[in-house]
Amino acid sequence: MKSTNTRSLNDELQRARQAIADARHVIVGVGAGFSTAAGLRYDGPAFEHAFADFIARYGITDLYSSSFYPFATPEEHWACWARHIQFIRFDPPAMPLYRQLLQLIADKDYHVITTNVDGQVAKAGFDPQRTFVVQGDYGLLQCAHRCHDTLYPDRELTQQMVASTRQCRIPSSLVPRCPRCGGDMAVHVRVDGYFVEDHDWHDARERYHDALQRAANDTHGSTVLLELGVGFNTPGIIRFPFEQLAATLRATTLIRVNADQPALMAAHPSPDHFIALPTDAATALNALTPHQLATTRV
Repeated sequence: MKSTNTRSLNDELQRARQAIADARHVIVGVGAGFSTAAGLRYDGPAFEHAFADFIARYGITDLYSSSFYPFATPEEHWACWARHIQFIRFDPPAMPLYRQLLQLIADKDYHVITTNVDGQVAKAGFDPQRTFVVQGDYGLLQCAHRCHDTLYPDRELTQQMVASTRQCRIPSSLVPRCPRCGGDMAVHVRVDGYFVEDHDWHDARERYHDALQRAANDTHGSTVLLELGVGFNTPGIIRFPFEQLAATLRATTLIRVNADQPALMAAHPSPDHFIALPTDAATALNALTPHQLATTRV
């Protein structure tokens, strides 16, 4: 459904900044588009340089598709995955756009839910008690068949695998095996029904629901749902619930930053409680930062 809103983007940015300034509660939904805007690319020149040997040997075109490539051996599979993890999870510092987001909401009763697995929310310094990382973390491994729920940090192993890769293979001795059942290990990313939701994951989910309930029970303060770069890969986690919350909770405004897919679909809050910003997340966040808004023109 297309919006009939005729306000200019600058008008909507002004509305968004005022809504954030007035809000007592800010619930932030961070999707893949935000990390892309921050500079983490799964394709492009940096990827092509870092993965030149895998591109030449296997014809992979980006990191996303490489995750599902049917490598013939576990030594090839883990050689590619280790470099993938190093490239996205461990090599990049906290990206400035994530730090800027934290500065924007630091004095609010904020909570962050993200589907990203790149660790940027933690690196940027968001309070871990106020974050819910739903889909996993490239920095952890699990039993591929979930024979148990322990998660294993993989930084040291990843570095060893990357350093030992020869002709797109790692030594067999470095292929990770489950310490309990002896079977395969997997990166802790939700791709099937074996994804581990451990005690920490359930605690984080409960804290997120508590934050939503706290905002819903506040009869005086207002709430902003700030959605950044969330598309339709897993819309049931952030995108659709945010629409429904904005349509049902009092004094709640959904601000959707999405250059390609800004329209509502699952629910339709009133125009006064929905702000669509059809631009990239970096442009929007720069404009929403208080000291920059007065001089920014989009």
